[in-house]
Formats: sequence, structure tokens, C-alpha cells
Amino acid sequence: MSEPNVFEPSFDAEQDKPPFTWRRARIGRQAGAEKLGASLFELPPGASSFPLHVHHANEEMIVVLAGRPTLRTLDGERELAPGEVVACPTGDRGAHRIDNRSDEPARFLIVSTMIAPEVNTYPDSGKVWARSFPPGGEDPGDALDVLARPDPELDYLDGER
Repeated sequence: MSEPNVFEPSFDAEQDKPPFTWRRARIGRQAGAEKLGASLFELPPGASSFPLHVHHANEEMIVVLAGRPTLRTLDGERELAPGEVVACPTGDRGAHRIDNRSDEPARFLIVSTMIAPEVNTYPDSGKVWARSFPPGGEDPGDALDVLARPDPELDYLDGER
């Protein structure tokens, strides 16, 4: 078991799909956690974490460690300060997205439950993501992992015999 450190992280994933550009250290996994996730994210200036999204199974908590990121919810936006903690419960009231509009990198820790299956909805695009493994978890290879937009014309019995 390793000894991760949020101030000297061992980044183990990154994404560069502007504006969604970040580095991540899966601190929980590195520490050996099984039922809690904890990911340290670093966003460069001008970057965003993920699209605005809603978790329907997993609760998350954001802890700002450095910088002044902007939190977007369904109710609006506000700048966060170092040390600030934000709870993101399941459902629409927990919708969130983090943007870095400052000239310095922003670092924050996201702690989460690791419940599967999970369904996420994306208010800006109307997408739905359903998967049989927890967010941030490893795909076991035979998992259900579906990203789609609902089709109001699709009937429950469509294609069934």
C-alpha cells in the first residue's frame, strides 16, 4: 500500500480535450480505499473539470486545496476559496462543474462514494451515462457502459418478441 500525499501527488491520469483539461491523482485508490473514492484534480488556467453533470447514485464532496476555481451548479456560479468544502448530494441539487478562470492552477480533492450502478445526466447536452461500475472505478471488461441521449419515440417493447 502506498502513502499518497495531496501536496505532493503522484498523478496517474490526465485529459487534454479543451476546455476539459486536467491531471488527476486517484488518492483513494493509491491509499487502498475500496468503498470511498478520492481524486485530486489540478486544472490549469482556463480549463474545466467535466461538463455540468448530476450523479444519481454517488455523492461527492469538493475540497479546494489551492487556487480559486469557479463552481457551476443548476442555480448559478460562484468562486470558491482555498479550504472551502462543497457537498454534491445525489440528484439535481448536487449538479456540478468546476472551471478555473484564474491565472493560476487550481487544485481540489473530490471525495465520493463508490456505488454501482451509476447513472449521470448532463443538463447542457441532454445525455445520459449509465454504467455498472462506479465513476472513477476500473471497467471490469464485461461492464454495462452506455452513453446516449433519450429517444422519446423509443417504446419499451421496441425490438422485443
